[in-house]
Amino acid sequence: MNGPLRHARHLIRVAALFVGLFVVFLFAKAALVPKDFGLYGHYRPSALAANTTRELSYAGRAACVDCHSDVEESRKGSKHARIGCEACHGPLARHAADPGAQAPVKPDPRAFCLGCHAQNVARPATFKQVDAEHAQGEPCSTCHGPHAPEKGPKP
Repeated sequence: MNGPLRHARHLIRVAALFVGLFVVFLFAKAALVPKDFGLYGHYRPSALAANTTRELSYAGRAACVDCHSDVEESRKGSKHARIGCEACHGPLARHAADPGAQAPVKPDPRAFCLGCHAQNVARPATFKQVDAEHAQGEPCSTCHGPHAPEKGPKP
């Protein structure tokens, strides 16, 4: 066969391979993807019911302010005022329900502050960045209040 169909067998094999792989994909999709996925968008509606059975772990800022209004007052006007308490102190639903049940985490300022504020060229220039050697080995809270660091030295 020297005409235009001399490579037809190769093309038929490649086409059959693609069709076979597509059929395998359809079977795998049918077996692995839950039936309700994509019903109301790109998620599984039954996941909402599954999540409601989980125990709450975050209390929310309002629960913190009920007892710690002094901290909330010190944060006013600070750039840290927009950050939720549990972003730094961890989930505190048990603490809000019973303060003796769980103590809030008091993060190590030297390591924790640099998690967000270490110099990084990927961050916007307007975001406060600090050279790790700035404090000369001291924790940031030696000079700065953790709830409102830009308001000056820690009282």
